[in-house]
Amino acid sequence: MKIWIATGGTGGHVFPALAVAEELATRGHKIIISCDGRVRKMVADGAPRGSKKVHIWAAGVGAKSKLHQAIALFKIGVSAAALVLRFAISRPARVVAFGGYASVPAVFAAHVWHIPTFLHEQNGAIGRANRFTMRWVKTLMTSFHDVSGIPKNTAARVVYTGLPVRREFIEHAGAPLPGKMHLLVTGGSLGAQILDDVVPRAVAAMGNKKIFVTHQTRPENVARLQKFYADNKIHANVLSFIRDMAGAIVDSDLVIGRSGASTVIELMTIGRPAIFVPLAINPDQAANAANYEKLGGGFAIEQKKFTEKWLSATLSDLFENPARLDKMAKKSLVKNDAVQIIADTVSK
Repeated sequence: MKIWIATGGTGGHVFPALAVAEELATRGHKIIISCDGRVRKMVADGAPRGSKKVHIWAAGVGAKSKLHQAIALFKIGVSAAALVLRFAISRPARVVAFGGYASVPAVFAAHVWHIPTFLHEQNGAIGRANRFTMRWVKTLMTSFHDVSGIPKNTAARVVYTGLPVRREFIEHAGAPLPGKMHLLVTGGSLGAQILDDVVPRAVAAMGNKKIFVTHQTRPENVARLQKFYADNKIHANVLSFIRDMAGAIVDSDLVIGRSGASTVIELMTIGRPAIFVPLAINPDQAANAANYEKLGGGFAIEQKKFTEKWLSATLSDLFENPARLDKMAKKSLVKNDAVQIIADTVSK
């Protein structure tokens, strides 16, 4: 069966798409992957052998100027028209879209030719592009049991599948806590500056010299944070990039970070306590963190309440009660069969 997979925009959309593409290819299906220029290399490097790659024009509409919005909509419209023509000549049996504006052209073309379409929503609150294309899809697949913002009048069937993650996270599912007071901070983006400002000072205020911190930050902040930790005699490893994120999570007793869907699901897959500070302007992250907190695996705290005083007290309480951390880890653990479930759903 010929299956068209639409993805693009960011790694959060691309990595789940590639994992599903690999599984479907293993099952003998012919795979075609469409993406925009932002992730062209990522798709080329990770696509299953023998699959075809199609590059489209697409850009996020988002909160930009009217001119940028018009240009983005024009690009999406041109790509949609091109795929309508392509599907007229060689129609796939299924279209599987992984959200974002780069998925809109393929979903629209599938609607024109009445091709069964499956759409995946990675966040706990449905995104703008997915909300728009819901009118054309057969099945909406979700990363979380509770997803807000799904249109009530949609005819699409909603199925919980989970979010596909890389194999190394699944291999470490249920790994016990190391019990060594290891704290992992996953920053690294411009929006994570609050973590760099609050976490080091909170750890220093604890006065606990047994804590070891692995702190991911932006390259320009590495030297400053290294100096702060050293001056306060805190054992820390400050990095601008963590190549083995699964290993870093396994080696941690507690994680502090933003609550993008991939981060949240990766922690649920391995099973780790976490403190999430959702990006204030992103309702998706707030919904993701709320889903995690509901499990009992951690805290979702607003950025304005994420203070040195609150964090210092919270960290002291958690690290002085390892049994509580262990209980939180067990509650956060959720079996991840997303790749198999999505592949089964699509290929029925």
